[in-house]
Amino acid sequence: MKETRIAAAFRRFVIAHGLLSNFLTAVEAITRNKLRSTLTSLGIVFGVASVISMLAIGRGAQQEILDRMRLLGTNNIIITPIVEQEEGKAEGNESEKTREKKKFSPGLTLADARGIGTVIPAVESVSPEVILETTAIREGLKRTTKLVGVDTTFFRHTDFELAAGSFFSPQQHERSLPVAVIGHAIKTKFFTREDPIGRQIKCGKLWLTVVGVLKERNISKQNIQHLGLRDYNYDIYSPVNTVLLRYKNRSLVTRRDIQNAAREGNNNSSDEEETKKAVNYHQIDRLVVRVQNSAQIRPVADVVSRMLQRRHNGVVDFSVTIPEELLKQEQRTKEIFNIVLGAIASISLVVGGIGIMNIMLASVLERTKEIGIRRSVGATRKDIILQFLSEATTISVSGGIVGILLGLGISTVIERTAGILTIVSLSSVVISFAISISIGIAFGFFPARTAAYQDVIQSLRYE
Repeated sequence: MKETRIAAAFRRFVIAHGLLSNFLTAVEAITRNKLRSTLTSLGIVFGVASVISMLAIGRGAQQEILDRMRLLGTNNIIITPIVEQEEGKAEGNESEKTREKKKFSPGLTLADARGIGTVIPAVESVSPEVILETTAIREGLKRTTKLVGVDTTFFRHTDFELAAGSFFSPQQHERSLPVAVIGHAIKTKFFTREDPIGRQIKCGKLWLTVVGVLKERNISKQNIQHLGLRDYNYDIYSPVNTVLLRYKNRSLVTRRDIQNAAREGNNNSSDEEETKKAVNYHQIDRLVVRVQNSAQIRPVADVVSRMLQRRHNGVVDFSVTIPEELLKQEQRTKEIFNIVLGAIASISLVVGGIGIMNIMLASVLERTKEIGIRRSVGATRKDIILQFLSEATTISVSGGIVGILLGLGISTVIERTAGILTIVSLSSVVISFAISISIGIAFGFFPARTAAYQDVIQSLRYE
């Protein structure tokens, strides 16, 4: 039993010694032809670097889409009002007919939000939003901002997090109290030396009591432009009932509206062209409908569209958008694009492998006499194959290591110069390195086999 173990250990030692000697021989051959070896490994270097950078761009694009989904919310249907701009010649009879044919629509209202939440069982919640451009003032500081009227479900189904204080309570919403939850940038600008909770800030014409402060939200400029988002850190949130009661309710006819209508009626109608300014008659600026199951988004969106059209007397003055479908379509497009880029980058690896094969074949011809001498002193065909395979694998491995470092550098440069998010994952590095080793073995085997099966006597006579 002991002899068997000793024999097995000796056999493992011989194998390890043979591999080590072949590796050292390969390193000696590479260092003897440094320039040629360097040029040979360039194909692997740029191939690995391009694969890593392309995968990093693809991973970054995927992360951006996930971030956009999180910003817009999953399982959401977004309904926005349409305010059309009407232009044309003011001709008496035709304009009267147009007014008679045009149907009345109340626009998007809180009643629509309550109706959607009550009638459609698959709807989890409906969050209305009223957005007003206003000015925030406190202690001599002034800044333009957006006052956003929301209900209690808004913060519950978004990724807003509190840094201090609390969100609105149902009592504050129902009683239309002048309270506010401010963004991180508002807190930084107006409350630099004190706790904003319980303090007041003038928003427009009213003073609002701060009850909560939101954590900072990092939104890239690309997401702001691509998704039509705004910088939420500068927003001031108040209950939607408070905004409609104390600031502006576009569904109500005011004395100013009557005066403007009378003033327009007294204008001279004999002008050749008259432009009607678009009037936003919608009570709310946005409806976010959250569906319980993502599989029900499309059917629910169709039902919501038909329901709103019926409530608006057949007038389609709203648009229904499903962000998840748009982003998934964009994701599929980017995945196809990344596959194409990855395939193109992989071609350079194949080209690098062909370069290794060419150089190794040339090396076999140059070292024919050396091969004959090794065979004559007892080296087997297996030893010759391992020698040349070790040389090809060493070239590909060293090229793969340099390519990984170059790929990391290229990804960093792309992110900083082009503004494209790149994420280098461990899996992309491992895959690229494994491919480089596989290419070295695959393209180095044929030259190695060619060297091993040469005739010994002819090799010794070769000059």
